[in-house]
Amino acid sequence: MAQVTFDTVELENFVKRLGKAAQGDFKRALNKFLEGLGMEFLRILQDEIVRRNVLDYRLLLHSFQKGDEENVWTLDENGLTLEVGTNVEYAKFVNDGHWTNPKGIERRFVPGHWEKANGKDRFIYTPGEKTGMVLKMKWVEGSHYWESSIRILERLYPELLEKKLQSWLDEYFKDFL
Repeated sequence: MAQVTFDTVELENFVKRLGKAAQGDFKRALNKFLEGLGMEFLRILQDEIVRRNVLDYRLLLHSFQKGDEENVWTLDENGLTLEVGTNVEYAKFVNDGHWTNPKGIERRFVPGHWEKANGKDRFIYTPGEKTGMVLKMKWVEGSHYWESSIRILERLYPELLEKKLQSWLDEYFKDFL
């Protein structure tokens, strides 16, 4: 009687690798990818703030860096959640637009002074200063840098994810492909 023997060592090794990946290697790789995606989003946000000529954007621009004291950066490894943002109070007004004065106030005094920077006059808000400017009630259109950045990332995301998954599969299962 003839006997047939199958060598299942490679299949067993593949199953072991798959089990190891499921135990955390894949989740760690995905977590690292998510963190990289967050960094890419911060880069896109900064580019959009500059590209849209947001007035006096220094604090706003710097708040969109991981580790800045005004930055919001929360990465929840178990749920693979990344929260990116800023605690800069005026960020929402710059993005969405705003009225220069509270409702019902036609004019208001804002303390500060003017200085030249890069050939342009700019106003420096200085609480308590006797000089300043008077603001008339008007609508200031927002720059919508946030929505624009999200749209850019949404266009890039599928390709970035596909490349990352393929790279991970190629690296992790190179012996079996």
